[in-house]
Amino acid sequence: MTRETTMRIEAPPSMVQLATEALMRMLLGGTLRPGDRVVENQLTQELGVSRPPLREAMRVLEQQGLITQLPRRGAFVTQLTLHDIYEIVTLRRELERMAVDLGVPVRSAARLERCHAALHKHGEAAQAGDWLGVLDRAVDFHSSVIGLSGHRRLEEAYRSIQFQMLLCMGMNRQARASDESLVEDWHRHRRLLGVIEAGDPEEVHRELAAHGDMAFLDGIEDRVGGHSPESLAWLHRLREERNE
Repeated sequence: MTRETTMRIEAPPSMVQLATEALMRMLLGGTLRPGDRVVENQLTQELGVSRPPLREAMRVLEQQGLITQLPRRGAFVTQLTLHDIYEIVTLRRELERMAVDLGVPVRSAARLERCHAALHKHGEAAQAGDWLGVLDRAVDFHSSVIGLSGHRRLEEAYRSIQFQMLLCMGMNRQARASDESLVEDWHRHRRLLGVIEAGDPEEVHRELAAHGDMAFLDGIEDRVGGHSPESLAWLHRLREERNE
């Protein structure tokens, strides 16, 4: 059997990974809300996991800034501030810009196949009406776009904020829900991949700028606290650009 025809065996997800994903779904679904206390005893029963993987999952989310440990008080779901959102969105934009500059036109069929595979799973979740699955698969798709760069450290940097991006994507999905179905969300990502395959990086930049992933920023300063001069100036620039 040749190397090309050997089937790759994927390792099953660990209990820590499953617990982390379950916690993220609770955050996205509103079961755990910003400011809520994260009670270990309750979660071990609800999720059917023991304390060690649950605690490790909580550490993962703490490293991502989504859970805050307070001395003598316990763990709480972090409330994202406007400055947090400013940092997450602007960092994501710069990482995507670098990935497009390095990876388009696409020089590796395997990297492009990864994008198609992620988009296919996105479509399956959309057609099944699984909005949380759509969010998960959207993150996978955008990670595969970053992977077009062939730049391992760039992809690691992108992955380091993926859970924070997932929260922003969740807010964006809710903001777009009345005007865009899950299938239309999938079609929006299909259009982006089509532009990528056409091979013009400037066209990809323009498509990403119009991708519709910042609808949740409308009126965001009235819904969250933690305003900073940088975040307010950024929102002002975005709205000026939109009105040009």
